Amino acid sequence: MAAPAGTVWLYGLHAVAAALKNPARRLRRLVLTEEAQAVLTLECDGPLPLPPELAPRARIDEILGARPGSGIVHQGVALLADQLAAPALLDALKRPGPVLVLDQIFDPRNVGALMRTAQAFGACAVITQDRNAPEETGALAKAASGALETLPLLRIVNIARALIVLKSANVWVVGLDGHATNTLRGEAFAGRRVALVLGSEGEGMRRLTRETCDEICALAMPGGMESLNVSAAGAVALYELTREG
Repeated sequence: MAAPAGTVWLYGLHAVAAALKNPARRLRRLVLTEEAQAVLTLECDGPLPLPPELAPRARIDEILGARPGSGIVHQGVALLADQLAAPALLDALKRPGPVLVLDQIFDPRNVGALMRTAQAFGACAVITQDRNAPEETGALAKAASGALETLPLLRIVNIARALIVLKSANVWVVGLDGHATNTLRGEAFAGRRVALVLGSEGEGMRRLTRETCDEICALAMPGGMESLNVSAAGAVALYELTREG
């Protein structure tokens, strides 16, 4: 069942519980199995904020378009809600922490996983390009495991221009590239606010994005692996940037 314009079907216990707790979410419909109702009520620490519609798992499969191989694992929970409004970039920067910038990362599960990691390491926002990144979807929200509700996801028309805005706000822009000669070391950025830029797994950062960075670094990988997938690389890089000592 397609969601009406401006709304999204969210699914999975953690993603839906986080959305139900988010006062910025406008909630439309909550469809649950009887078993999931009890679990979700515990997740929400009290009464659910809107009356649920009880339905068998097969009905939720039908609502979400879940088929074998679709990758939709809803755990008996589906929520129709309005999409979240993102703040302006300079408003997002009022929050503390590093910025994560995603250049042409298309897979919603990768974006969601990176949002979860960014939230864990205290990032202030995640930036993607409007045309070359997934919209807010149930798959993205489930992979984010609640981070979509607490961490701003900004869809920007032009990544290079956004990097210039970040630099004007005294943010040091670091691109991650496995072939760079410099190694990413957290202590080198002590006292600086950093925006970490990740490119797609296949092609990396685009030329203009790369040229707009203040510097390009690679991850230290003494085990000899040539590269990591983008969500793993983002986790290692954010850990390195935010570790103390």
